[in-house]
Amino acid sequence: MGEKALMSKKPTIEEHLKATGVTRRSFVQLCGMLMAAAPIGLSLTSKASAQEVAKVVGKAKRPSVIWLHFQDCTGCTETLLRTSAPDVAHLILDVISLDYHETLMAASGAQAEAALQSAIADNAGKFVLVVEGAIPARDDGNYMLLNGKPAIQVIKETAAKAAAVIAMGSCASWGGVPSADPNPTGAIGVDSVISGKPIVNLPGCPPNPYNLLATVLEYVVMGKLPALDEYGRPKFAYERVIHENCPRRAHFDAGRFAATFGDEGHRKGWCLYKLGCKGPVTHAACSTRHFCEVPGVWPIGLGVPCVGCTEKSVIWQMGTFQTVPIHLATPPDTYPPVFSGSGKVGVGAAALVGAIAGAVGGATWVASQKFKSSNEAGVEHIGLDIAHVDKQKSAKVGKEE
Repeated sequence: MGEKALMSKKPTIEEHLKATGVTRRSFVQLCGMLMAAAPIGLSLTSKASAQEVAKVVGKAKRPSVIWLHFQDCTGCTETLLRTSAPDVAHLILDVISLDYHETLMAASGAQAEAALQSAIADNAGKFVLVVEGAIPARDDGNYMLLNGKPAIQVIKETAAKAAAVIAMGSCASWGGVPSADPNPTGAIGVDSVISGKPIVNLPGCPPNPYNLLATVLEYVVMGKLPALDEYGRPKFAYERVIHENCPRRAHFDAGRFAATFGDEGHRKGWCLYKLGCKGPVTHAACSTRHFCEVPGVWPIGLGVPCVGCTEKSVIWQMGTFQTVPIHLATPPDTYPPVFSGSGKVGVGAAALVGAIAGAVGGATWVASQKFKSSNEAGVEHIGLDIAHVDKQKSAKVGKEE
């Protein structure tokens, strides 16, 4: 039987789901999750309803996915599998055709290598290559061998026959944990090894699995990759910083900060900025798309500061509890700065007095204000914070003398 005949017999996603006993309701629910994960930025989810998305996706052939592991902890695979409801993981694996995955397959050794080569040959030019883990490049890549070949050679040979490449997680996107100083193996990301192929980076430790599924389906069903930012990340998932939609943002704006772990502010769920939260500079959707379909299951939701795992310039370049500069995420000028000064009447206090004085007086006060841009306010507040710290240091030195 010829290749065209074989391809014509390959079931569509809808046909495969029916054959495996997946209900229409479950499939529509998954499409609804995709719309929640990517409400804007994808042609696929621009449809009016989850039913319409399901109709379009159902007609497509199941995309072939080959998943390779390199320097990794398998956490990106775990995030795909450890959903709160097992049927969600099964449904995802029913929508895509996962033709090779070392963690999930029963084969090993020679059988596993034969399975890889067969999957590549059967789907050459059509499969999506998902890479998990960094690639060691130092000393000709000899720090990691697969079937006697350096990992860097394996990824080059496999990517050459792929339709597109997705770097799953921070390690595959830019080196991640293995690339931390002194980076003895010369660990690098996929886009430092592969060229001439469409590449999408999905950084995160781990990334949200719906970002992967949305990216694969957008490419296979709609025939194009999602819009990417300058770092190759899909904008639908990485265009905004966590701080913009953080559930603790109101505490930040009001100047309520946890100062130490376990203090009153920490127990009350106040902002974690002073404890080193990197949310103001970290582009990710963690604050709106939680893991395992459980609300609050992400670092800040559990009372732990964001470490900036999607940002190469943050996570291994800054101290865990080091605060980041605040630029566009500065509280409005009528709110207190992170470190409030003393001995003067704040604008907020003046506003309160104006409100008590009467509506006319309040309106007059508001009309008289020159509202600053976020950048202007940011510079002013950072200056106040620095002055406050310097004042504390001077007072400490005076006491010691």
